[in-house]
Amino acid sequence: MKSLKELFRIGPGPSSSHTLGPQRAARMFQKETRFATRYEAVLFGSLALTGKGHQSDTIIKAVFSPIPCDVHFQIGEDLKHPNTMKLTAFDKENQVLDTWTIYSIGGGAIEIEGKVLKEGKEVYPHHTFKEIIQYCKEHNLHLYEYVDCFEQVDDYLLEILLQMCRTVDNGLNQQGLLPGKLKLERIARKLLDKANACTSLMEREKLLLSAYAYSASEENAAGGMVVTAPTLGSSGVLPALLYYYYYDCKYQREELLKGLKIAGLFGNLIKQNATISGAQGGCQAEIGAACAMAAAMVAYLRGLNEKQIECAAEMGIEHHLGLTCDPVGGYVMIPCIERNAVAALRAMDSAVLAEFISQVKENRVSFDMVVNTMGNTGKQMPMELRETSLGGLALVVPVSEC
Repeated sequence: MKSLKELFRIGPGPSSSHTLGPQRAARMFQKETRFATRYEAVLFGSLALTGKGHQSDTIIKAVFSPIPCDVHFQIGEDLKHPNTMKLTAFDKENQVLDTWTIYSIGGGAIEIEGKVLKEGKEVYPHHTFKEIIQYCKEHNLHLYEYVDCFEQVDDYLLEILLQMCRTVDNGLNQQGLLPGKLKLERIARKLLDKANACTSLMEREKLLLSAYAYSASEENAAGGMVVTAPTLGSSGVLPALLYYYYYDCKYQREELLKGLKIAGLFGNLIKQNATISGAQGGCQAEIGAACAMAAAMVAYLRGLNEKQIECAAEMGIEHHLGLTCDPVGGYVMIPCIERNAVAALRAMDSAVLAEFISQVKENRVSFDMVVNTMGNTGKQMPMELRETSLGGLALVVPVSEC
């Protein structure tokens, strides 16, 4: 498995596969074609179908500016990956300098056909949770110590933690409409006000988590600076819980960084053995993965053991199996923003349930089992329900009526 630095990335919203991935690819291509006088980008598959709403064309043009770039959306190709793009550079005689075929594989990660990227080397020698937990038992390690054995990421994860908190803060201090044709209003601040007015501690906690998840997700939808966790479409779940434990529960940074390591470990396993791409696996691959990561972190912060942490993470995915990715109008807004809040609440519930279920029965479904199931379920899901806006809510709630 690769470094946690490959999983947690800071970048602009609204989509890690449609915005952050193309941005990174364009920057790499620009460095290799410094004498270009014109660029052309062709987006295929899901990038073509939802690229406008996800601002793929805008971010690509911004990277190449002031050199002009024509962006084309091409639908109906037989593709190796549903998120495929082709970049071409031309010189002043309009001769081709270079052409790259790029796959945006989720979470901001990219692959370039025919090239081996310097980044993305394998860091962890184990590839399943069963292998990891066996290694931990043999060496008397906690899960966060397992991460420490293979890479030192404390400074990097502190940057990630602080950015997540900044994202939530920024969102809580914004009001008005989100950009785009949906005319969707920001409500994070209003939810926070409702939470602060609550007399019930249970309701207050739920509303606080919802406000924080809405805040981060609204910032993402507005193109603000966010963190892939593991994607930008699911970037409200983990930050909501981290913000809550940091500011409301007064947990120390050191404990939160340990929780982030554990969350990252589970996210890495999902990325390794299934997918975190909505275009490949539907929203179960994004929100399901984020919920599993957050549930594992919360379980650790509640003092649960490794078996209970696994149970919490497993439930986080299991009860999102089959979840479709059907963004209305191609925007990362409906149902994405609300879905982040629901998943944050479910992550908390999964950790609580794991603690007490483990006292009365043995869990029959392992984390590895449910990850493999999620991957297979994504392959069987119709293309219309995998980030194409051709089915589901995207048809029921047409943009023209919003």
